[in-house]
Amino acid sequence: MKLLLPLAQGDAYGAAFEYSPGQFVLDYNDLTAYRQHPTHAIERGYYTDDTQMSIANALALLSGKPLTRELFASFYVQCFKRDERVGYAGRFYDFLVGVADGTQFLDQIKPFSDKSGAAMRAPVLGILPTVQEVIEVTTVQAKITHDTVDGINAAVAAALITHYFLYNHGNKAGLSQWLESHVQGDWSTPWSGKVGDKGWMSVKAAISAINANATMSGVLKQCIAYTGDVDTVAAVALAAAAQCPEISQDLPAFLFDDLENGDFGRDYIVDLDAQLTRKQAALAASVTG
Repeated sequence: MKLLLPLAQGDAYGAAFEYSPGQFVLDYNDLTAYRQHPTHAIERGYYTDDTQMSIANALALLSGKPLTRELFASFYVQCFKRDERVGYAGRFYDFLVGVADGTQFLDQIKPFSDKSGAAMRAPVLGILPTVQEVIEVTTVQAKITHDTVDGINAAVAAALITHYFLYNHGNKAGLSQWLESHVQGDWSTPWSGKVGDKGWMSVKAAISAINANATMSGVLKQCIAYTGDVDTVAAVALAAAAQCPEISQDLPAFLFDDLENGDFGRDYIVDLDAQLTRKQAALAASVTG
């Protein structure tokens, strides 16, 4: 199972286009290379907070400990402190710099956002074996930072998209209706135009890109073509699309070869995916057995 890797690839590719001018997107969204953002300092091929916080959620899952708000918060701080990087919203970056551990994080956070932060890190939670468990655990992690109706629903939907394909709940054509039976929101109307900073926008755009394309390359290009908060759209979409048998896994080689490969880069992510594959198999067996 590849889950974190395509998420990181979508995030790193999309980072160059996040809120970039429309002409820049038209000129360079050609899937030939990682690009440099016209104004941001993120290096080519480097992932952002979408991936780092997804890694934190993955580590929580792999820890074997109860999936509490304290556990998630602890990993959010740990992952940031060991590998501080740009890409976070400015105020949240400053907040993470200023807290020492998960306890202080929970004491000081103001968890009232409806933006995309809880959704961008949620796809990995789709490996949990039942719909109810996905909803419950995703809600726990969402409430830490996004304790709003829209913030929680966006996160739950992002996790359930991955779960839907991973556990063979149906084909692409049935995804939106299935989601609407489990989480509040209009997940059926196709998205068009620029993606704003609200979580439901990124998730809805990701669903539309998955529904409209039969290849991973097509999904990724459409995610970026929307303009706006496209790294989050791409991260959510590719994590789920990688589990869909109707979508050809045809991402160009540079997305793997040129993805950052420091201590917590490509090889580390590939290893985490291997651990998540074993974890998911064990979780599935515990339900069916």
